[in-house]
Amino acid sequence: MARNLEILIIGGSAAGPTAAANARRKAPEAHITLLEQGDFVSVGA
Repeated sequence: MARNLEILIIGGSAAGPTAAANARRKAPEAHITLLEQGDFVSVGA
């Protein structure tokens, strides 16, 4: 059975990209969307 897993992460400070990376490791087939209100997303996570 195919799984259509969609993950929405709100916030691009340090916690957002960290959560996205952890989600990718646990569910490589998931579609992950990261939303950030401002112009910049943290890349130091």
